[in-house]
Amino acid sequence: MPPFASYPSLTGRTVFVSGGGSGIGASIVEHFAAQGARVGFVDIDEASSTALVESIRAAGHPAPLFVPCDIRDVGAYQSAIEGVAAKLGSITVLVNNAARDDRHTIDQVTPDFWDERIAVNLRHAYFAIQTVAPGMKKAGGGSVVNFSSVSYHTMTPNLSVYQAAKAAVIGMTRGLARDLGGDGIRLNAVTPGWIMTQRQLDLWVTPEAKAAQLSAQCLKELLFPPDIARMVLWLASDDSRMVTAQDFVVDGGRV
Repeated sequence: MPPFASYPSLTGRTVFVSGGGSGIGASIVEHFAAQGARVGFVDIDEASSTALVESIRAAGHPAPLFVPCDIRDVGAYQSAIEGVAAKLGSITVLVNNAARDDRHTIDQVTPDFWDERIAVNLRHAYFAIQTVAPGMKKAGGGSVVNFSSVSYHTMTPNLSVYQAAKAAVIGMTRGLARDLGGDGIRLNAVTPGWIMTQRQLDLWVTPEAKAAQLSAQCLKELLFPPDIARMVLWLASDDSRMVTAQDFVVDGGRV
């Protein structure tokens, strides 16, 4: 395995990650901690999140601050973000990672289901940005990384509400990049391909699905959470200081 980049500009920087307890989010938390950043994160899975904190501490990196929180409760979520900032310092990197890709058919979608899926996959990101923006302005700038999904490009079946939310992430990112750019706040999106998280492996990955995925990709390797975390690190660092309003697809050349 070749060595990967280190970013001195991330050392001591306060980073907030939603859905940081497992999957891509956990890898993002691990990677920022390894860069010497002060990391806070929320998740509803307390057992996995606590185990993650301890594993990072055992690896000799700064232990992240975990706050249990349901991001669907906007008031509680904004309070959690403010609490992390009070303990770790002004948040200048925000990673809006939290999401759930539960399958659903059109006849299963009710107004309540729609609202709850949008809350999980889109709404929390907007209100997190609203919460951290004043602190970023005072700090002279910041970086926000929003997560979209390759599924709306590939038209994955039975994901229409999720896909609506993830397509909207791109529009939100570009609109707010314009609104906040004058204060030095950058907003970019990351669009992962099919990432081999434990959830995907447990629910949907079969030998046949793997073969089909590799056949569709230009690069004939499966993608894993660190492949996404390393893109997030670059977007958070000063190395990408003039990059904003962009969408970075990390999918091995699938789209």
